[in-house]
Order: sequence, then C-alpha cells, then structure tokens
Amino acid sequence: MTERVPHRNPWLVLAGFFGVVAVVAVVGALAATSAKDIYARLEQPPWAPPASVFGPVWTVLYVMIALSGWLYWRTDGETRGFAAYGIGLLFNLLWTPLFFESGAARVALADVVVLDVVVVVTIVLFARRSKLAAALLVPYLGWILFATALNTAVVVLN
Repeated sequence: MTERVPHRNPWLVLAGFFGVVAVVAVVGALAATSAKDIYARLEQPPWAPPASVFGPVWTVLYVMIALSGWLYWRTDGETRGFAAYGIGLLFNLLWTPLFFESGAARVALADVVVLDVVVVVTIVLFARRSKLAAALLVPYLGWILFATALNTAVVVLN
C-alpha cells in the first residue's frame, strides 16, 4: 500500500505520532503526581496490582499505540480510523485527571468504558488496512479492560 502523503518523511511522521502520544502520557503523569498515595488509600480488590506496575506497563503500551497509529498512516489510512484513534487518545488523556486529581471515580469509570468501546472500534478500522497496526492495540485493549474492572471495583468498594 502507498503512504498517506508520499512526500512526507515517514520518520518525521513517526516522531509526530510519538509526540502526540507523549503529550497524553505527560498529562497523565502530571495528573498522577499524588496517584501512589491516593491509590494506597483506596479500598481495592485483592487482585489489584501494586502502584509500581502502572508506569512500566503504560510506557510499553504508549510505544505500541504510537507505532500502531504510524503503521496505519503508512497504509493511507481512512479518516474514520484516525478519528477513532484520536478520540481514544482524548479519553485516555482524561482518565487520570478524572480519577486522581478530581477524585471522580464514577466519571472516570464512564470515561474508561467509552475508551474501551473506542479502542475496539479503532482495532476493527485499523485491521481493514493493517493487521499489525490492529494487533499492536490488542494489549492496550486488554489493559484498559483490566483498568475498567479495577475502576469498577474501586467505585463499589469505596
């Protein structure tokens, strides 16, 4: 398949995808400065991971999300796929400030449920053009489904 805009340097576009995803990660990190303490104070289910797990997992997932978007771009991806990808990044960006900074666990739960749906839609749309771009989002979907279950448990227990 051909590139989306043949005269654009694909490595610069890749850097752009990493830049956009990095903004989402930085906003989450800034909103999570007190997350470790807040997380420790919450009543949690016995299967809740330690706070130290989240940073490394999200780092790997953000790399995969950026690569997925870039691979989709390389296939001359459709606008609908990019719209879903962007909407997913927006809902991803909103969750941490909602949950930790605002203390709005119920609103954060609604956010992550929407994110779950949007990521499924993104995977379906990406799969039409690039199985690899879609596959790179599957671990992300798995993690946010786990996060949805954890967020639900926190709402119920607190």
